[in-house]
Amino acid sequence: MQRPHNPGMSRKQRVSETPATALLRAQGVPFSEHVYDYQPHGGALHSAEQLGLDPYTVVKTLVMQDQDARPLLVLMHGNRSVSTRALARQLGLKSVTPCQPEVAQRHSGYLVGGTSPFATRRTLPVYVESTVLALPLIHINGGRRGYLIGMPPEVCVRLLGARAVECALELP
Repeated sequence: MQRPHNPGMSRKQRVSETPATALLRAQGVPFSEHVYDYQPHGGALHSAEQLGLDPYTVVKTLVMQDQDARPLLVLMHGNRSVSTRALARQLGLKSVTPCQPEVAQRHSGYLVGGTSPFATRRTLPVYVESTVLALPLIHINGGRRGYLIGMPPEVCVRLLGARAVECALELP
């Protein structure tokens, strides 16, 4: 017997496992899955709009490097940018700059636009804007373009050893 179609119920879109979700499942971390239509250069503001989320709670994973080309990750609110000068000062570095897309992919193992801080190719130091940690729930990339996962932000500290920094800038 067929079930009647209920327009109020949407079928959950299932995304195939990524290294990030495999790690989270192995660690027993519950998370929600959110699929949206990826748009090149759309970023966190686009995903927040598509999913009806506050862009402040959508956290982007940025691959950056120091003056010696050593990579690091920065977790930042979707509607903020990183003050690289403030970040470098807090970390005791001469400079911090964003990585070129091909370099970011080499370090993280993820395509730009689908970078998750979980299960990166190499273990990278992770820094998180301190105000992200005050949120009850964040939405962060699950390791694929067009795919966010929702979880408490303290998971980033527990699993990644993320250190709090203060380097957010309002977007123009």
